[in-house]
Amino acid sequence: MKKIIILSFILISSFANAQAYKGKGDVKFQVGANLQKWGSGISVSTDFGIGENMSYGFVGSYLLNTNQDFGMPKFEDRVDVKARFNANLGNVLKISDKADVYPGLDLGLRNFGAHLGARYFFTNGFGVYSEAGFPIAKYNTNPTSEYYNLNNQFVITIGACFNL
Repeated sequence: MKKIIILSFILISSFANAQAYKGKGDVKFQVGANLQKWGSGISVSTDFGIGENMSYGFVGSYLLNTNQDFGMPKFEDRVDVKARFNANLGNVLKISDKADVYPGLDLGLRNFGAHLGARYFFTNGFGVYSEAGFPIAKYNTNPTSEYYNLNNQFVITIGACFNL
């Protein structure tokens, strides 16, 4: 019985220390599944805290699976890299220390876009996240490539988040 009480205390105290966004100097790493209309893939991102409610970061995504109507796209058609800026609103909205909501803008190889994301940390180092992103302005207004829309559409990403 003592072991169960001690184990419960350790688990509760580890959850109590979880914090979704700490401000300046905070570093997050995320890896997740990238889901969209014409394909699915993997997404890797990182965010660096630069203020109480601001962070910047980078996102890389690669489409592993595409719709068969497109044939077989090349590597450069499947990959996308973006720089991003987030407004971390978890403490402003007073949701929880464990949760963060962050709208943001991103500038990538294919478009200028926006995203809305949320993180929830179970422990100090591990959590889950979800993001929805969409293009605001696409770079090529007269596309000639049949793969133009692969990385120029509404996308949902879900996955794991880590404090570094």
